[in-house]
Amino acid sequence: MFNSLLEPGKRDFSSLNAAEVLSLAVAAEEEDGQIYAAYADKIRDTYPASARIFDGMAEEEDGHRRRLLDLYRQKYGDKLIPIRREHVRGFARRKPVWLMQNLNIETIRQQAWEMERGAYNFYLAAAKLTEDVEVRKLLGTLALEEAKHEHKADALEKEHLGETEKQAEQSAAHRQFVLTYVQPGLAGLMDGSVSTLAPIFAAAFATGSTWETFLVGLAASVGAGISMGFTEAASDDGKLTGRGSPIKRGFASGIMTAVGGLGHALPYLIPHFWTATATAFVIVFIELWAIAWIQNKYMDTPFFRAAFQVVFGGALVFAAGVLIGNA
Repeated sequence: MFNSLLEPGKRDFSSLNAAEVLSLAVAAEEEDGQIYAAYADKIRDTYPASARIFDGMAEEEDGHRRRLLDLYRQKYGDKLIPIRREHVRGFARRKPVWLMQNLNIETIRQQAWEMERGAYNFYLAAAKLTEDVEVRKLLGTLALEEAKHEHKADALEKEHLGETEKQAEQSAAHRQFVLTYVQPGLAGLMDGSVSTLAPIFAAAFATGSTWETFLVGLAASVGAGISMGFTEAASDDGKLTGRGSPIKRGFASGIMTAVGGLGHALPYLIPHFWTATATAFVIVFIELWAIAWIQNKYMDTPFFRAAFQVVFGGALVFAAGVLIGNA
């Protein structure tokens, strides 16, 4: 009763007859096969070995669909009953593949496992539901096969994903992570940490007010974050460069720009001027060395060269802000 209120207009699974169960199973296998094929096409250029895994899974689903269809035709004729998952209560809805464009490879593999587990549960419940011996036998057999699909996927992975292929996929994933998140995020962090030094410390030494300095720092940081975010997103749609979603890059750049500026603006919430200034100086020092570390880890820039460039540039901007503030 409660489920019927939450999902009105849907059938209870227990109310389906054998013909409806078979029709539903045919539609479900067809949909799952299309999803696996779409996964394979989506990742074929970047992860060709994993694409072959999903090609194999799509073939398995097509084989199930044909066996179900053959039994349905034998018993009920050529016209399937138009029933799908969304018509029955309790089924997890599959997201349209076109909404899954930004899924990473590990998320896709996890969703494939969830699909197989859901198919196993469906066939197990459907086999118990029907009294038709042939239908029950096929559904029970498919339930066992779906239970083994996890092992089938493991076998396909062993066949297509050797150590070389796994290392290649991990390397490609790492490079994509660097392109989409690290590079724009690092550019934002550098801009936010360095470019806001002058206005924040100029305001600090010009006014001697921690609150006014905080407001200047907040405005500079948020404004720089918005500007950097929109600039990054608008500069490249990622289709030709392969740098990934412009929205993701824009958020990475904008957020890290704001974080970089707020790092040394927030200390000015401390009422005592010199305590706030000393705290801000320490945070600036940490920020600049963090930037050098990120450059060394993800961009393969020699650490001391990165540190010299960042710290020296930051020191110049800091000095400029102090001199202007004391003018």
